[in-house]
Amino acid sequence: MTPDHLFGLAGKTALITGGSTGIGRMAATGLAKAGARVLISSRKEHACEAIAAEINKLKPAGTVEGLVGDLSSEDTINILIGEIKTRTDKLDILMNNAGRTWGAAFNTFPYQAWDKVMSLNVAGMFHLTQGLTGLLSASGSSQDPSRIINVGSVMGEIPMGDGAYSYAMSKSAVHHMTRILAKELVDRNITVNALAPGPFQSGMTKFAIGDEKGMEKVSRRVPAQRIGRPEDIAACMLFLCGYGGSYITGAILPVSGGLNVATGPSIFGNS
Repeated sequence: MTPDHLFGLAGKTALITGGSTGIGRMAATGLAKAGARVLISSRKEHACEAIAAEINKLKPAGTVEGLVGDLSSEDTINILIGEIKTRTDKLDILMNNAGRTWGAAFNTFPYQAWDKVMSLNVAGMFHLTQGLTGLLSASGSSQDPSRIINVGSVMGEIPMGDGAYSYAMSKSAVHHMTRILAKELVDRNITVNALAPGPFQSGMTKFAIGDEKGMEKVSRRVPAQRIGRPEDIAACMLFLCGYGGSYITGAILPVSGGLNVATGPSIFGNS
């Protein structure tokens, strides 16, 4: 079997929410280079269209299109679902990447930070998936199912609040949602997996790793001694979305440079 057979995505159609920045943009670039038609959405339509144009300038084997997509309410999610259905009658890949965070100290962490974060990161992800299940099921087969990739976080795997309590707990919920939907949708020819990234450059992490000094500081705290690269996300997406990943569902793939198993110092040392 050739790499193109295992990881190529020619003829596939994908939707990536929050696709204009960070991990979404990394994934969009990788899928387009593998031959997919990639729809990227965010609240800022012009930003999506600009990023789509930038990726298309790279002359990938596939194409990228930008569209507006607001996942903050049931009504706006339904609008996005309707727009997707006007653009395509097939959907092979759904990457639920859009999300938000909220940072504050424990003593001042506000009540509203829970509703704002959980409604988008958990309820919004579920409702969009629910609304697109028909398209995904129609596109998949037992030999080559459609794929849902949810974006969780290493903070959803380990006990780390880091001032982003609702974000960390929302990502833990994303991981559990992934396992539940993997079980429920497997007989509809859909696999459901998740990425659990560590630190990658994005708008959400700009405050910490937006410059070289910040990247160096954070890299020292990662067992692999670096932050994530775009290729790390692209490779995971090609593995999970390509023909070679068709027998995997319910997996939470750690993309965190070892943070997921960094449990602290040895109890007994060298004794």
